Amino acid sequence: MQRVVCLTVVVSLVLSVMSIACGIALAQGGTGALPENQMVTVGDIDVAYRVYGEGEPLVLISGYGETMDDWDPSVVETLAGKYKVIEFDNRGIGGTTEGTEPFSVVQFSEDAAGFIEALNIGPVHVLGYSMGSMTAIELVLNHPTLVKKLVLYGTSPGGPNAIPMSASTVKDLTDTSGTPQERGERLLRLMFPAEWFDAHMQEIFALFTRPHEEVSLDVVNRQTEALGSWAGRWDDLPAIQSDTLVIVGREDIIAPAENSVKVAGRIPGAWLVQLKGAGHGAMYQYPDTFAQLVLDFLAAP
Repeated sequence: MQRVVCLTVVVSLVLSVMSIACGIALAQGGTGALPENQMVTVGDIDVAYRVYGEGEPLVLISGYGETMDDWDPSVVETLAGKYKVIEFDNRGIGGTTEGTEPFSVVQFSEDAAGFIEALNIGPVHVLGYSMGSMTAIELVLNHPTLVKKLVLYGTSPGGPNAIPMSASTVKDLTDTSGTPQERGERLLRLMFPAEWFDAHMQEIFALFTRPHEEVSLDVVNRQTEALGSWAGRWDDLPAIQSDTLVIVGREDIIAPAENSVKVAGRIPGAWLVQLKGAGHGAMYQYPDTFAQLVLDFLAAP
């Protein structure tokens, strides 16, 4: 269990370290200005969040080491054309304080539940990416009345039922040779299929490079420990009653696609979409397709 989860987070850890050292992050795209950050107290933390659009609330739960800036801006813009999109920083990340509670995936889900309750917006639609999808699994199982529809992107069952990365991927992830820029390119290549990356290299570099707020390495390490101790909820997945969509890039080698297939197979009536030619960064490769999949699912009866 420890090996599967910890190998999964290596890439995010290295990318987070690189972002601290080299300023690697997502560029702000889209056509509109960012809304102002707002704050709300949730238990022992003050949570930073942003709201886009109007309509039924759709809460986005970010992945490992990511701030709310790391959602693809064009995806957020498209979703906000139909829904009130609410993104927030996880505890200790971006504008959200660390608090005093120990870090764990369950605690992250309690933070999300408290956030929804503090804004008095439940039940909400939820979209979780990578670690955020694991948080979303805990959220829907522990607080089912808060979740209307559920979207899990790049997910994993965790624990012994998770499928680990290949040895070659682990080798590339742990290769520290070369300059920071060379290491950055090597790691970004793991996010996307090689042929696609080569054809879109300049776009990806433009998307992932800009000055941004630092992410504390201490917080990243604490998130690593939280993920490493998460046993998953394999036996409980069939109890999920919320309509669920699982999205994964078929060529995902960071969270191998079969993990998403396994999760979808355990949730009654779940939709499963495997995007051909897409990796762990499927949202950035095909933002229009990704956003439309979410919109179609949320609009379905």
